[in-house]
Amino acid sequence: MSAETVASLLAWSRRRLTESGVDNPVLDSRLLFQHATALSHEALIVAPERPVGETEAARFRLLVERRCLREPVSRILGYREFYGRDFRLGPATLDPRPDTETLVEAALALLADHKAPAILDLGTGTGAIVVTLLAELPGAFATATDISDEALAIAAINAKSHGVQGRLTLLNATWYSWLSDCFDLIISNPPYLDTGRIAALEPEVADWDPALALDGGPDGLSAYRAIALGAKAHLLAAGHVVVEIGQGQGGAVTEIFTDHGLHLQSWHRDLGGHVRALVFGEAKKLGVGNAPDLGYIPTR
Repeated sequence: MSAETVASLLAWSRRRLTESGVDNPVLDSRLLFQHATALSHEALIVAPERPVGETEAARFRLLVERRCLREPVSRILGYREFYGRDFRLGPATLDPRPDTETLVEAALALLADHKAPAILDLGTGTGAIVVTLLAELPGAFATATDISDEALAIAAINAKSHGVQGRLTLLNATWYSWLSDCFDLIISNPPYLDTGRIAALEPEVADWDPALALDGGPDGLSAYRAIALGAKAHLLAAGHVVVEIGQGQGGAVTEIFTDHGLHLQSWHRDLGGHVRALVFGEAKKLGVGNAPDLGYIPTR
């Protein structure tokens, strides 16, 4: 039997992670320990002097060393919680962030009065957005696209895990290619980082999230141009487009959609107070497009 205890191993882990520059050593240590030992959070609190077997201790130490190399906890665990559900991850998928839940909230508000809405998710990745919407809206049907077969395979696993696979069509497509249907809602968390910024990101992002899910071209706006270009042709009457944006992109993205005949309907802030989701539709809403917090100055 190992002489190590819950408390001693957690203390060692916190030191190692702190030395490696990890932001949340206490939380990360706990999550990795629970994963390695199958103990609950409550068990760690109630019995900190509980002995830990050699096999479990070795497994935990290996996980901590992976985290010291800046592999994200979610990648180590193999899943990420999103809107109260666990989603499987893979090398070809973006790790869904809590900020993206802002899109889900905006979409649910838009679709609240629809009995059987049709949804299109562009660049689905793990499927976290579309699977969540289908789980929250039992009458909805959706199509989700991605250019990665690996990502689509992960999305299929997540759809099945949450019981919505019968209402979801997964398609390998670049934006609207191969699509002829129209939808009540088009939603996307597209790549929106400037190409030149990616290398300077935290290692947890730059080294582990796929470049295809991050790189928005030289100005970070390439994906929005593609989405806006085909949106009107694939929207049903009174339909909406919901997109996630990066900090400070509100004005530029709004102008792109306005140039394609879609107008800003509303914007939604994430928990950090940043404008994270923009909603576009065909109807004009005076007083919204020149919102100062979007930095948008109308050009016409």
